[in-house]
Amino acid sequence: MRTALKRLLTALLVLALELPALAGTADSLHFAALDSLLLRYCEAMLPLDNADKLRESNFLIESCRDSLTRQHVALALFDHYRNSKLMGEEEVAIRLHEQWFATKRLAMRSEFDELDAEMFVRFNRSSLIGMDAPAMRLYKPCGGHADIPAKGKTTLLFFYEPGCSKCRAEVKLLPSALSGVDFPIDMAAVYTGTDRKSWRQFRREIRSGNPLVKVRHYWDPEIRSGYQLGYGVIGTPRLFMVEPGGTIIGRRLEMDSLVQLLPVARALQELYIK
Repeated sequence: MRTALKRLLTALLVLALELPALAGTADSLHFAALDSLLLRYCEAMLPLDNADKLRESNFLIESCRDSLTRQHVALALFDHYRNSKLMGEEEVAIRLHEQWFATKRLAMRSEFDELDAEMFVRFNRSSLIGMDAPAMRLYKPCGGHADIPAKGKTTLLFFYEPGCSKCRAEVKLLPSALSGVDFPIDMAAVYTGTDRKSWRQFRREIRSGNPLVKVRHYWDPEIRSGYQLGYGVIGTPRLFMVEPGGTIIGRRLEMDSLVQLLPVARALQELYIK
């Protein structure tokens, strides 16, 4: 990304990072101006992969000569990538935390923020894009169990709770989102609760509307499979896509992002078969 915009933003940021050390102070006005530059810089880095985004972020943090500015920049970048709406960018936040905050090279704002950040990392580091999907042994409605996701198949993992209004909304949108699928997909609908009656009533509503997308129902009322930690299921809904080789290619999907990912999933399925 050696564009004129990137070079200009880099120069401005490095200058801004040096100002507190030169002036002997870092005030709120300085940080406000710095945050504006950081936001533009992150936007300019959108085309990069996560490794390059992490490298650029570390470069900026290390460029800070003032300790308060260094902490502020690291926290701003961590917050940006943690809360990013671009699927997969949260990996940058996790790596920044591992390198700067978990090692105590820099401190979080407070003990509460530190615990919150640790929880975020703990519940997301095992299910990042490109990682092997954590294996789960889940139970079927009529007894027996299955190991999910199964290798050799494109798998959708849908974690839900009947009392969740967003889960109900997504279930209604599923047939439309999956209507264009022209290759086999297994959809593992995983109930995260413990009420068998509620589960039995609600699973009738989960339909793909497409004969190529097979919906299979599972639960784990005692959470022996560790799905909460493995897939970061601390709320619902959670929707993941796993390619036939067992690699996560989509996480925390919304219906629109699921539709956009389907052509990629189809291509990976064809490569796996070959």
